[in-house]
Amino acid sequence: MRYDPIDPTLFVRNREKLRGMLKPNSMVVVLANDILPTNADGTFLLQQNRDLFYLCGIDQEETVLVFFPDAKIEKDREILFVRETSEHLAVWEGAKLDKDQAAEVSGIERVEWSESFEATFSFLAPQAEHIYLTTNEHLRAMRVVETRNDRFIKQCQARFPLHKYERLAPLLAELRIIKEQVEIDMLQKACDITEAGFRRILGFIKPGVGEWEIEAEYLHEFVRSRSRGFAYSPIIGSGKNACVLHYLENNQVCEDGEMVLMDVAAEYGNWNADMTRTVPVNGKFTPRQRAVYESVLSVLRQADEILRPGITPKDYQQQVRLFMEKELISLGLIDEKEAAEQDREKLPLVNKYFMHGTSHHLGLDVHDVMPHNEPVREGMVFTIEPGIYIPEENLGVRLENDVVIGKDSNFDLMGNIPIEVDEIEALMAAS
Repeated sequence: MRYDPIDPTLFVRNREKLRGMLKPNSMVVVLANDILPTNADGTFLLQQNRDLFYLCGIDQEETVLVFFPDAKIEKDREILFVRETSEHLAVWEGAKLDKDQAAEVSGIERVEWSESFEATFSFLAPQAEHIYLTTNEHLRAMRVVETRNDRFIKQCQARFPLHKYERLAPLLAELRIIKEQVEIDMLQKACDITEAGFRRILGFIKPGVGEWEIEAEYLHEFVRSRSRGFAYSPIIGSGKNACVLHYLENNQVCEDGEMVLMDVAAEYGNWNADMTRTVPVNGKFTPRQRAVYESVLSVLRQADEILRPGITPKDYQQQVRLFMEKELISLGLIDEKEAAEQDREKLPLVNKYFMHGTSHHLGLDVHDVMPHNEPVREGMVFTIEPGIYIPEENLGVRLENDVVIGKDSNFDLMGNIPIEVDEIEALMAAS
C-alpha cells in the first residue's frame, strides 16, 4: 500500500460499535470485492469492499471477515481470512500479507488462509441464529454486476435456508456517517493532496491547453503524493462542456475567454476528497463570469451556514434553492415576478440553471452510504457544491468544498484551497 499505516484501533473500535447493534447470537460475514476483468487477460486494480475495509482495514483481494461476538469459543469471535502468499505469487504479483501482518493491520488476533474459509464457516454457521450479510443498498447504486458478496448470499441461503438472515448495510450506513478523528485526518490528507494539484494547474492553464492535459497535471501531482490517483472519474469541462454535469471525455482544447470547470479530487488510503473549482482559461474573469462566480460562491457560504445539526436533507435543499433563486434573479436569468408566482410544488424555475443536489455524504465512498433522509449530525462530513449552468452563454460554474459538521460551526477541510476571485487571478497571473 502507498499510504501510511492506519492505527488498527480504528478498526477495533468500528467492530465494537457494530457489535452493539447486532441481535444476540449473530454472525457477520463480509467478503472482499472481486478483481474485475477488462479484456483478454487484463484486469482492473482492486477496489476494496468499503464495508470490509471499514471493519478490518485490509486492502487485499480474497479477504473475508467473520465476526461472531457471541461464539462459545473465544477464538471464533473474530476471524480474518487472507490470501496465502507464496514464492510464485511474490514473483508475479508481489508478496501478500502474512498472518502476522494481517493481524497488525486489522487488530484481529486469529488470521487464517482464505482457502480454509468454507470449512470454518460450515462449522460456525450452525451455531449462529442470525447471519448478517452485506449488499449495496445505496439509493443510486447500479446493480449490473453480481458481486462476490451477492454470490455468497445465494450460496449461504441455499446451504442454510432456515437461518434468520439480516441486512448489514443499514447498520454500517449508520456507523459510517459519523467519522472518527482518524478518518477526518485521512480525509484532510486527501484534501491537501487535492489542493496541491489545484495550485499546480493554476500555473499551467492557458489558452490552447487540452482538457486532457489538465487532467494529466492533476494525476501527476496526486500520484507523486502517494495517492492511488483520482477519487472518481475527473470532470474537466471548458466552455459549453462545463454545462454537462457528468462530462468525462476531457478531450477539447480550452479557448481564450472561456471558463474551465474542474470537478476533480484525490483519494488517500481509500478515503476520498471531492473538489470543484472553475477558473478563467486566460486567468482573468470577465464581468459576467465574475458575477456568476460570485453568486455561486455566495450560495456555497449560505449553504454552509444552514448545514447544521438537526436540519434534514430535504429542508436543506429547499432553503438552498431559495438562496439560488435570489442569485438567478440578480443575474437576470429568471424573472422575479414569475418566481414569486410559481407553483413550488412543481418543478421550480431555479432547476433550469441549478438542477442537482447541493450536498452529499463523503468518506470511504465519494457518495458515501447514509440512512435515508437522516438529519444532519455532528461528526458527519458533507460536500457543498452549488452551481449555475447557462448553456446559451457557454458558461457553467460550480464550486465545491468538503466540510465536517461541528457542534458550533463546520470545519472546512478545503479552507486552504483558493476560491476567491482575486486570489485565483493573482495566482494565475504569477505563473
